Amino acid sequence: MAATALNIVPPPAHTDALSVSQALLPEEALFCFSPAALQDRLKLFTDGFPGTVSFAVKSNPAKDVVQVLAAAGLQHWDVASVHEMALVHGVSPKARFHYHNPVKSRREISDAYHVYGCRRFAVDCREEVQKIADVIGRDTTVELAVRFVLPRERTSSAHDFSTKFGAPEHIAVELLQDADRRGYIPVLTFHPGSQSRDPQVYVRHIEAAHRIAKLAGVHVGKLNVGGGFPADYPLSKPMPLASFFTTISEAATRFFGNGTEPELECEPGRGLVATSMSLLTRVKLVCTDGDDIFINDGVYGGLMEFMQVPELQPPYRLIRDGKVLSGETKSWKVFGPTCDPLDVLPHRLDLPAVIQDGDFIEFGTLGAYSIATSTLFNGYGSHTIVPVDTVYTG
Repeated sequence: MAATALNIVPPPAHTDALSVSQALLPEEALFCFSPAALQDRLKLFTDGFPGTVSFAVKSNPAKDVVQVLAAAGLQHWDVASVHEMALVHGVSPKARFHYHNPVKSRREISDAYHVYGCRRFAVDCREEVQKIADVIGRDTTVELAVRFVLPRERTSSAHDFSTKFGAPEHIAVELLQDADRRGYIPVLTFHPGSQSRDPQVYVRHIEAAHRIAKLAGVHVGKLNVGGGFPADYPLSKPMPLASFFTTISEAATRFFGNGTEPELECEPGRGLVATSMSLLTRVKLVCTDGDDIFINDGVYGGLMEFMQVPELQPPYRLIRDGKVLSGETKSWKVFGPTCDPLDVLPHRLDLPAVIQDGDFIEFGTLGAYSIATSTLFNGYGSHTIVPVDTVYTG
């Protein structure tokens, strides 16, 4: 798998962020990207998950990422827009799309179907089913994935997806019947929430999927268990990926019956790509009379999710002259480069007391929801991607 990818993706010119900082002395924040780390993570999913693996493009729409995954053999892509389809199609013309955004305009449905050959659409309300039927007509090769939602019982993920998308069970039953009646292939899907730490959340949803299909009286040949697979952060330590895969497989067999369970699918984003990138920032100012430092990226750039969900604080380290700087630390308040007072990290960082302007701070585990959510506020945020052999993960 890795050998195939390297035939298409050039090998990195740098070892890691240490060598990048010393060789390039970058003035602008940039991302270090390890193709090897992404390939290894993909292999964990393809070898371990008991079904089809796709990639949630929304988590990192960098072309470099798409190229590595496509070269490694990934064929299925979870997309939220036709813009993401265009990106992937430009790299992998035979890509198979799961358009799992439940809300789509008629033009988007038409473009997905006619231009990009998409044959999987998610729905969570009657009106969306009708809209799809109006645009594409009767096509027995089209799959309608009914997205359902369960009441949130406890905090089991960093982002709660149940507040925006998903039909309650009784509506999901009707949607499944409607899809079947119109001649579409009925599929069930759910999303347990981003950075799900406990695999039991998948069990609840798989049990509900069986209940919905049984009440609908509809055979469901495929069950998409969504994303939610976690990455390892200093303040958010999940169970091993293997425990998620085993739990999902056992739950499908238990509730649907051995030999009659649907084909399983997953669409990891964070769990697949997070550990393949780090963010290399540079210190612009150190206020030695106080405890403030200013760096060249922040919450309007690659650190936006950290601001929204403090538990997803990335690991970090200080670099000077191509070496990691250690020693006595001090608690620093860290501001980003923009003129906005909101541009400050939600937690203080313990960094060496001898920090000075021109030093670099590398933030690890930022391959997910960093490039994807970065802005160009005040002109910052261009974020060059530099391939490296390895990236910092703490």
